[in-house]
Amino acid sequence: MKKLKAAIVAVAVAAGTTVAVLPSAHAADTVTIYGGFGDAQADAFQLELDKFGAANGITIKYTKLAAYDTDIRVKVKAGQAPDIGMWPQPGGLLDYASVLEPLDTVVDLPAIQKTLIPGWDKLAVKGGKIYGLPVSANIKSLVWYNPANFAAAGYKVPKTDAELSALTAKIKKDGKGYPWCVGIESGGATGWAATDWLEEYVLRYGGVAQYNDWWKGKIKFNSPLVLKAAAKFADVALTKGNVNGGGKAIAATSFGTTAPLFATDKNKCFMMRQGSFITGFFPDAIKAEYAANNFTHVGVFKLPTPAGATDGVLGGGDLAAAFNANPATKKVMGYILSDKLGQNGTLAVYNSYLSAHKTFPSSLYTNPVTKSIAGYLSSAKAFGFDGSDLSPAIVNATEWTELTNWVSGKKTLAQAFDAIDASWKKV
Repeated sequence: MKKLKAAIVAVAVAAGTTVAVLPSAHAADTVTIYGGFGDAQADAFQLELDKFGAANGITIKYTKLAAYDTDIRVKVKAGQAPDIGMWPQPGGLLDYASVLEPLDTVVDLPAIQKTLIPGWDKLAVKGGKIYGLPVSANIKSLVWYNPANFAAAGYKVPKTDAELSALTAKIKKDGKGYPWCVGIESGGATGWAATDWLEEYVLRYGGVAQYNDWWKGKIKFNSPLVLKAAAKFADVALTKGNVNGGGKAIAATSFGTTAPLFATDKNKCFMMRQGSFITGFFPDAIKAEYAANNFTHVGVFKLPTPAGATDGVLGGGDLAAAFNANPATKKVMGYILSDKLGQNGTLAVYNSYLSAHKTFPSSLYTNPVTKSIAGYLSSAKAFGFDGSDLSPAIVNATEWTELTNWVSGKKTLAQAFDAIDASWKKV
């Protein structure tokens, strides 16, 4: 087991700087977990932890960090590292590999790998060692719509990309609202929602192999493949009349702005491509309906794949890693990384929770929409983890900024892509 000794250990962090890491200690029967998700998901997760902890004589406390990448760096540097950290970005997790435990020293790794959806055990690997595995998953290849608004306008759910394009054109022509809701504002992380759009089509036009080569820097942004994907995104989001306010509004609108999807006036939008977690951003009245399995105003379909492209699913998740291999930490890691997490009757009831395990019982998803979304994930022919989250931190941050510059009209696509390609020289 790797130990954090009294001597200061240096760890390279995402920004390329070095911080001093001091040892942290917790009671043997207490396990602390830091992560980035909050609200209802955090509450449901804590309930799962409480049940497991009570059965095993362990006190487990989950704490949300407001800005995870920044806050975890500060905590670790100050000697306040948790027992377990949960990163939404595998690249950020691996920045701490020198002070994390290889998972083969913490859990029964082969048993966990056996139940995972293929590919999830390859996301946080360094020096041939696995340092992180998923606690939860999400799908981003989803289009949310309001069935009541669709019915009132006489629209049908498109099954193909051609039908989606035709529906977009019809909505504009009818003038009953805007075809799409798109927002990429997110405070210090503004632009990440635009990376998802780009990744959707790089994965589909290029397939898994080229998609992975792209986020690894082996295929440039200013390449035919990525330019083709960007043109498809622009066709949806930046074509005049497709989104209320166009590119400037997209850059200034929060990714979680869902109210127009449920409006009834001419400012409403009919479709929103966003991940499975977006239900947490619905207006309270819609959340209540959705929780009661009332789908009058909530519907979803998988983003159609362009003709001749690879049918793929884009997703992400929260990956857990251990800062020590104490007995209590091992027990908790073994639980949260297994297909048993979510089977205590609390987390799976949270309507955005998805397990990354193919063996997770689908019957536990009490919401039919969530169950169908889980089916998209478990049956995915081509799965791509969020590419920007896998890229080096400096590339990731540059992509957020430059895609925002392009969408808002501050830069041309070529200028933005040149800047992203150049950021690889800083890795």
